[in-house]
Amino acid sequence: MTSPSLRATTWMGWLFVIGSACFTVGVPMGLNTSWAPTVSAATFFVGALFFTAASSVQLKLAWRSGRDGESLSTTQALLSRAPAWTSSWIQWIGTLFFIVTTAAALIEAAGDQAVSNQVIWRPDAVGSALFLVSSAIALMPDVRRHRHGHTRDRSWTISALNMVGSIFFGFSAVGAYVVPATNELLNAQWANGGTFVGAVCFLIGSWLVIPRRDAERVDP
Repeated sequence: MTSPSLRATTWMGWLFVIGSACFTVGVPMGLNTSWAPTVSAATFFVGALFFTAASSVQLKLAWRSGRDGESLSTTQALLSRAPAWTSSWIQWIGTLFFIVTTAAALIEAAGDQAVSNQVIWRPDAVGSALFLVSSAIALMPDVRRHRHGHTRDRSWTISALNMVGSIFFGFSAVGAYVVPATNELLNAQWANGGTFVGAVCFLIGSWLVIPRRDAERVDP
């Protein structure tokens, strides 16, 4: 019988897979002029929603961050220095910034109202930075044991893929900066390529984290 933590981990993995897939396909959609700009923007927005949903599940799983996996009270969790919890809430806040970014871009693409470049770019930059910090913490053995105890030999690969994905999202944020003097992206290749490669890394990592039939969670 599948444990509740494994069922939650399965949901989390699939939600991250769908969110990553949205970001992956959103890039070629945006580059293909046969697609309306709103289609690509909407795809990114949906992907951000799935990222937040998945991150919320991961945050709930990280709530059991105490010694021997006992549940923590609200105060204990908020004050806890457990790296799995810290990584999870930093990532969760980052996903909220991505929702702001993609929502603003969708409004701009729909043409209902003008949205300044900085309104779109700043939350994207902050979200990318938070993802990078979260992924760096998640490389710690304690976090990998807590999150990936059921994956056995895939733990390091998952964490490394998430770290590389966050780095490429960072490149994307830098490239997406709009230079005021020219009103053009600082580097369109970085913006599009970083998003695409980063999303592919997240997609593979998310797929690997989904529990297999013989999985047994080491740290519930």
